[in-house]
Amino acid sequence: MKSSSDTSDLADKQIYTTGEAATLCKISQQTIIRCFDSGRLKGFRVPESKFRRIPRAELLRFMRDNSIPTDEIEGGARRILVVDDDPEIVDLFKDVLGRDERYVVHTAATGYDAGVLSEQIKPDLMILDYMLPDINGNIVCRTVRSRSELQQMKIIIVSGVVKQEEIDDLLGAGADDFIKKPFNIEHLLSRIEDLLQV
Repeated sequence: MKSSSDTSDLADKQIYTTGEAATLCKISQQTIIRCFDSGRLKGFRVPESKFRRIPRAELLRFMRDNSIPTDEIEGGARRILVVDDDPEIVDLFKDVLGRDERYVVHTAATGYDAGVLSEQIKPDLMILDYMLPDINGNIVCRTVRSRSELQQMKIIIVSGVVKQEEIDDLLGAGADDFIKKPFNIEHLLSRIEDLLQV
């Protein structure tokens, strides 16, 4: 029997064995292996061995699709997706939010990646830069808001945009808040807490 400290150690991993996946899902290892071999649970085999490995995002998808609680793997923390192509901004959020046990931080540098990750991890909140290299934040906003399973996600747009009509357009696209760059990190953290009610 695994202790809670064992499962908390597993929560930080990116690749799982079938035994670890079974522990997190609270089902037998044989069931995990059957799901893997049938293609219901995707992953890869270790070269020249019989061992199977399952990526974190795929295990989360499998758990959600089968109504298996994900608290063991996510620790009940709120998922925040930071979408920005500026590495310094991304590092700032990873540093500040990553130190807070209430949050798990994921990042994306493009609107396309933001869409893919949103589907995979179902964020509780997205911090979204308006000017992305591929598409603008308002398009990401509208796309995300069109997905019924993402309706509850909160969206904060962060941008240097100053025209009120552009801000109004962003809020109209489904953003919950707009914060102007350069921003006060304490103010932004306060807004995150308010929106997530943590």
